[in-house]
Amino acid sequence: MSRGLQVVRTDASSGGGGGGGASTSSAAPSASGPDSGVLDRGYAGSCSALLKVAQMLLLLIGFICIIASPVAGHSTYTYFKIISMFDLVMIFIFYVVYIFRIYRMLTCINWPLAEFLHYLIGTTLLLIGSVVVVARSSGSASLTAGAVFGFLASFLCLLSIWLSYKVSCVTQSTDAAV
Repeated sequence: MSRGLQVVRTDASSGGGGGGGASTSSAAPSASGPDSGVLDRGYAGSCSALLKVAQMLLLLIGFICIIASPVAGHSTYTYFKIISMFDLVMIFIFYVVYIFRIYRMLTCINWPLAEFLHYLIGTTLLLIGSVVVVARSSGSASLTAGAVFGFLASFLCLLSIWLSYKVSCVTQSTDAAV
């Protein structure tokens, strides 16, 4: 009989039929709980989501600062513009994936690994772009400001990498303990 209860607890059916009343109600999430709905409100207020929003804002401001420069057409600054917009779009895609719970539907993609690799590559390229812009700024205030916002966005991306690594290590160690 305890074997049947164990199957009910591990089974993730949304129907509330059959079985013993107490074990079924504790195993199945309620329809009006925090997991229901289209948006993940828990994620929207999380540290990871707020970091993504801050990164997107810093990248957008850095991009606008570079565009506002009179020498923005030079190929040196085009690299920074492309990298900052690419990072902004990718961070927005990951934000949408997590806020609308798309990761539950697309289980063929390892989302934490994809996000980790994006942050690793994107942060490296953004840091290189910011260094190049600050080296070639030649006293232009808008170019210097764009590079500073690029460095700030790079720092927040590094913080996201560290937090995601920290969370994955904690998750793995608790999974191994159970």
